[in-house]
Amino acid sequence: MTTIEAPVLRRPGEPLAEETLTMHELAGDLVRVRVLASGVCRSDLHAIDGGWTTPLPFVPGHEGAGVVEEVGPAVRGLAPGDRVVLVWQAPCRRCRHCAAGRPWLCTGSHSLRHLLPDETATFSAGEEPVHAYLGLGTFAERTVVPEAAAVRIDERVPAPVAALIGCAVTTGIGAVLNTARVRPGEGAVVLGCGGVGQSVLLGLRLVGADPVIAVDTAPGRREQARELGASHVLSGDDPDLVATVAGLTDGGADHAFEAIGRGATIELLPALIGRGGQGVIVGMPPEGVTITVDPFDLADQGKRLLGCNYGSSVPAVDFPRLARLFLDGRLPLDRLVGRRAPLTEANRALEDLRQAAGLRTILEAGAR
Repeated sequence: MTTIEAPVLRRPGEPLAEETLTMHELAGDLVRVRVLASGVCRSDLHAIDGGWTTPLPFVPGHEGAGVVEEVGPAVRGLAPGDRVVLVWQAPCRRCRHCAAGRPWLCTGSHSLRHLLPDETATFSAGEEPVHAYLGLGTFAERTVVPEAAAVRIDERVPAPVAALIGCAVTTGIGAVLNTARVRPGEGAVVLGCGGVGQSVLLGLRLVGADPVIAVDTAPGRREQARELGASHVLSGDDPDLVATVAGLTDGGADHAFEAIGRGATIELLPALIGRGGQGVIVGMPPEGVTITVDPFDLADQGKRLLGCNYGSSVPAVDFPRLARLFLDGRLPLDRLVGRRAPLTEANRALEDLRQAAGLRTILEAGAR
């Protein structure tokens, strides 16, 4: 049996504590991956702070990349040595949504239950099951995932960039290309310029949207947004925000993306779009959040509110495509990488995220 060291959450809101864990045995279509890099995402924070119901104890992390170490006897598409990006909603490939090419809506995946396909946990501490968050647990040195949760990409992509492709990049760029289907010359506003919001900005730049308005309360993130292609940057606490956006977009944006996951900013979306515009909810709020909207405004103005899960993307197709765009110089994904730190600094990285400090922190097992 393979043992590893990994930070574990045992009670919501408490610091992670490093433990020695045993990994699930390799069988069927399971793959053992040595994790090279893991992004620290707000979804991890929701689970760690208790905003989302998650079985305890668990190893956090779902935005990861690594190298295949060993494969089970039923694996056909991967081999030891392959560089892979991990998929936090491993598709079952059998339900009607998977059959229709919409794996982000998969109803047969065990990922959202934080289990492997055989309905067991990825790790254990003695006889106690320890779950891997979203079936991945990328804050660990190694993890075991089904073949459907590991997508091979070009080995030239640096591990920190590959990790971001696993969640933030695919979610943000996919929201632009797949969910909203933004066309060249259409105007857009982005609320929140963290990892996902920055990826939305890169997607808008890629398709030629204009104008592109970035909104954030942090000056550093506003400056980063300008460098990533925003034509205008505004402060999120500006009392005249709606009027300013209307003035820059001839009455309202064609598209408004909420990349924070806060009820107050989601509720703001209809006011930021013009006639026929659409607001896209990209950020994931805690459980139980509700908002108030004016249905007459939506109907009268032909406005739409869209939910966006995983950028409406097909990881097996979109991960390698995004990697190629990066290697071709069309997507500067390396600009999204912030501080790189060892796994032992996971608690500090989470606190930086709570304080919206800096860019996306990347945890690296090899930096231990």
